[in-house]
Amino acid sequence: MYDEAAVQLLIKAKYAGAMADTSTYMNIVMQTGAVLIGGIVIWRLSARYHKKKIKQRERNSYFETTYSRNWKRK
Repeated sequence: MYDEAAVQLLIKAKYAGAMADTSTYMNIVMQTGAVLIGGIVIWRLSARYHKKKIKQRERNSYFETTYSRNWKRK
């Protein structure tokens, strides 16, 4: 079925940690990708919410002066 040398090589690789490293690295890569994509999604949702909030905010008329109302017309 299996060659004895191949079985011994697989056993040595397993106990040396060579086989476990690939799954650990893949797990880290998957977690990094998920954090990156999740962060971008949260960032875009936050930006959209902030723009909506700014549009709804009323402008305070206390600081309006004649100059501030007409300075763009010049």
